[in-house]
Amino acid sequence: IISKTQKQILKWGVVLLFVGAIIYTFRDTAGPIMEQLAKTMPSVIIGICAMTVGYHLMEGLITMLLAREYNPDFSYGKGVGNAFFFFFYRVATLGSGAGVAAVIYLGENGVEHSIGFGLYMLQYAFHKISIALFSVIFFCVSWNYMYAHFSSYMWLLMAGYAVTIIITLILILLCCSTAFHKVLFQFLDWLDRKLNRRFDVQIASLRGECQMLERASKHIIKKKRLVVEVILLSTVRNAFWYGIPYLIFAGHTEVTLVQTMAVTSLSIMLAAVIPAPGGIGSTELVFTSLFAGIVGTG
Repeated sequence: IISKTQKQILKWGVVLLFVGAIIYTFRDTAGPIMEQLAKTMPSVIIGICAMTVGYHLMEGLITMLLAREYNPDFSYGKGVGNAFFFFFYRVATLGSGAGVAAVIYLGENGVEHSIGFGLYMLQYAFHKISIALFSVIFFCVSWNYMYAHFSSYMWLLMAGYAVTIIITLILILLCCSTAFHKVLFQFLDWLDRKLNRRFDVQIASLRGECQMLERASKHIIKKKRLVVEVILLSTVRNAFWYGIPYLIFAGHTEVTLVQTMAVTSLSIMLAAVIPAPGGIGSTELVFTSLFAGIVGTG
């Protein structure tokens, strides 16, 4: 048993370790980044930071609404803390440890880990739905502009929507579907028999976790008003993210805020087609490719 002080020291040690990992990961691009920041107007940098904080504040509200279904005392401040905690580990682990970090944070704030896992999975599913919804709305609003610049990407856009729908359905089935779990465990039992029952204990534990996950997830899915509210809030939250490029490009091109959001949402949709941990790299690649034809590569 370790003391509270030792726990705090351990936590800060882990944080410093991950900060070091972030610095090491971006060591080759830090120079060009600082060079561009030096050329950027302070008002633009402040605007970007404000939009980023706005995104996390909205994310905290969404987390609070979902978490209060299991812990009525879960505060808005804890929701915002979870948002920053999640995204810190998303950068530090290149996306691989973000979900685990979110579940641990929820567990430390009154939401059981099995329930927290279901909550995180559903929140991610709602996030994917909101991305698709945002992209459809702004693509339609800017149809003439988007078609003129990106008509050759139509097949890839359809693939992006298809991948988003498939991922969302799998997540929801994993959380809520008894039939899906039955098929899953039939396969695992068959595989376990082939391996001479080496994983009986693990499969039994996973079966129990899935049952708890299913009960927790169905509790939220049944609340249609809450589901619609979370998806709409997620769509509004995306506006903070998708509006950031406009702050950068506004002084260099005649592109409007609506057009910038349309292109950005399109790039996020298309990036879903490219398999990459946490979306690291794929989003940047597609974003640069699409905007290069509008504002230039540099």
